[in-house]
Amino acid sequence: MRLAFVLSEIGSGLRRNLSMVVSVILVTFVSLTFVGAAGMLQLQINQMKGYWYDKVQVAMFLCSDGSTAPGCAAGPATPEQQDNLRKLLQSPSVAQYVNDFQFESKDEAYKHFKEQFSNSPIVDSVTPDQLPASFRINLKDPEKYQVISENFSSQAGVESVIDQRQLLERLFSAMNAASLVAVSVAGVMIVCAILLIATTIRLSAFSRRRETGIMRLVGASKTVIQLPFILEGVIAAVIGAALASGTLWAVAHFFLGQFLSQQYPDTAFISPAQTLILAPALIGLGVLLAGTSSLLTLRRYLRV
Repeated sequence: MRLAFVLSEIGSGLRRNLSMVVSVILVTFVSLTFVGAAGMLQLQINQMKGYWYDKVQVAMFLCSDGSTAPGCAAGPATPEQQDNLRKLLQSPSVAQYVNDFQFESKDEAYKHFKEQFSNSPIVDSVTPDQLPASFRINLKDPEKYQVISENFSSQAGVESVIDQRQLLERLFSAMNAASLVAVSVAGVMIVCAILLIATTIRLSAFSRRRETGIMRLVGASKTVIQLPFILEGVIAAVIGAALASGTLWAVAHFFLGQFLSQQYPDTAFISPAQTLILAPALIGLGVLLAGTSSLLTLRRYLRV
């Protein structure tokens, strides 16, 4: 009997305040979508770090014609200097940090350059002689770049030693900044959602003040009086959270999985299944926001 009464009150409240309930659903949906987008960006950053850090290399560029580095005063790197660098890479003091390495000649560098910039007009203005030969070094631990830099930066025939991880860090920093922006916008939207939920509950309580007054007179408990109002807000918030979760899944499936993954096949993108781990957190956050906001509003305006 009590359950049937609570359910009927919930249905009555949702019908009376349908426009406000829809507003709560939409605001909750937008705010939790931003929260989920921030979480999704962090998942993507972690995915890319795990993928690219295993592939990241240290590039040791050799002196070529026109090199202005101090170590290139004697001109382009000679075959003897290349052999010395190869022996140093194979020496016990350095080999313990190196997984493997490859030598890339000028012709190979030019071939890779043409593949990478095939759609760019600059590809026709570059010749093999303008690109330096290099050693591509895969480290056992990418954090040990400084060891390679200290051992080779001052070697004869070496123009520069570049840690490709530094380039990735710039990308990850930009993605972290985007994540912070999403969190900031989400914070503003969550405040809007809390205020809108509170307003909806207040209007619902005002429109049913006669019923709640009668319930007090007949001895209804605080829980029985407050529960329909709280559940109205919770239902609206759960629907908004479910829509946000579905939107994130759709973005991961259609945009990341079917569009970007085809455009950039060498990049690791998160799968739609990974976004599903965000759904319980979003729904839980929505329930917490709605429940807390509703309860505080009822205590102030319903006074039961």
